[in-house]
Amino acid sequence: MSLDKVFEALASAPRRKILAYLGQTEMNTSELAERFGMSAPAISRHLSVLENAGLVSGERRGQFVYYKLTADNVANTLTSYALELCPEGRPLKRESAAIAAKRRAGKT
Repeated sequence: MSLDKVFEALASAPRRKILAYLGQTEMNTSELAERFGMSAPAISRHLSVLENAGLVSGERRGQFVYYKLTADNVANTLTSYALELCPEGRPLKRESAAIAAKRRAGKT
């Protein structure tokens, strides 16, 4: 993991919002595009930068790639803490947690 790549990834407000949203659940490009009102290609470009920095990882399932935060990443830990203090980040993390809870409830 290159610190330059991490700082480049974190320099973008949309990418910080994506990280906040992925903090509690995994999502595919279409779900993220819908949530943030962006095109799927724009979200894909942001996810590519985040993945290249080692902050997220993707897993293909059928026709979709599901993204989640990279586990045990110091940059993600620090970002998660900072987003708790951020007026935009905290609501996104709560919304993401609610989606994760609904998904868990649907699997039982």
